[in-house]
Amino acid sequence: MAALRCFLRSGKGAVSVLLRRELHATAPASAQVMVRDALNQAMDEELERDERVFLLGEEVAQYDGAYKVSRGLWKKYGDKRIIDTPITEVMCDSVLAPPPQAGLRPICEFMTFNFSMQAIDQVINSAAKTYYMSAGLQPVPIVFRGPNGASAGVAAQHSQCFAAWYGHCPGLKVISPWSAEDCKGLLKSAIRDDNPVVFLENELMYGVPFEMSEEAQSKDFTIPIGKAKIERPGSHITLVSHSRFVGHCLDAAAVLAKEGIECEVINLRTIRPLDVECIEGSVMKTNHLVTVEGGWPQFGVGAEICARIMEGPAFNYLDAPAVRVTGVDIPMPYAKILEDNSIPQIKDIIFSVKKTLNV
Repeated sequence: MAALRCFLRSGKGAVSVLLRRELHATAPASAQVMVRDALNQAMDEELERDERVFLLGEEVAQYDGAYKVSRGLWKKYGDKRIIDTPITEVMCDSVLAPPPQAGLRPICEFMTFNFSMQAIDQVINSAAKTYYMSAGLQPVPIVFRGPNGASAGVAAQHSQCFAAWYGHCPGLKVISPWSAEDCKGLLKSAIRDDNPVVFLENELMYGVPFEMSEEAQSKDFTIPIGKAKIERPGSHITLVSHSRFVGHCLDAAAVLAKEGIECEVINLRTIRPLDVECIEGSVMKTNHLVTVEGGWPQFGVGAEICARIMEGPAFNYLDAPAVRVTGVDIPMPYAKILEDNSIPQIKDIIFSVKKTLNV
């Protein structure tokens, strides 16, 4: 309106001057940031903040990372802080045993968590148990990070979700972020934590842009480990998910809202420790629960959530049985049409919501 009044009084030139002044006076409150860039920012800021932090992994240095998450870090910090390893996950993890005991804080990138099984002894028997077995005298500040879960067209040996695997093990903290803000804030918290942290990213999310608030762009921004986030408030049913499938839940919620069904969407962000309090509070409000994940159904994250709800105070608030939406209980097929039918789709979430609500 001010610009319009200026145009009416003083002509087009005055409008241009006014608009230039307003543009210079108002700083942008948010910015579009891709997930890979948010992860890169987090590591860059922590490498700069603490000289004990270093990154190690396959092709993370001169090649800038297989997914370009470590782009520019080798040129900035050099060979001593950004270290290329041979293509062998066993070696990657084995060399990480001494550094934490010397006070260093390594970040280990797996090119895919499917191959972290090669290093399972170091992750589970060494990293996860040392802090406890030393009665808290020997912290183990290691972050294991990289892409997890199904990608596209990479078949069975590259498509497994390890959230339930690592979430099963005491001594580890397990993070499964969705948005760019999640990735930056939680990775910074993981690097600063004295416990070993498994940081499960998603390959299909690396190039997805998200709005990041001015606060999230700050070097001091962190997100506490173990706190879920309500991405969309609702009153009829609770959808609980993590990683890429949070977006699927939000898309399903948008469709269902047009039919008068309001879904509350919870982004877990952390698998272990699990924010049961947040889930219980939502279920007590909506009286219905659907969990959504890309992993297999048996002993999965959704199964754990359902068990916690059944064992806790929220069980008496349920008006219908809790329902799980999961990946199909088979190794991932290669063919695209079979792949699409092996992981949850938005239509599957909508169907499960309507089934639970009996509409």
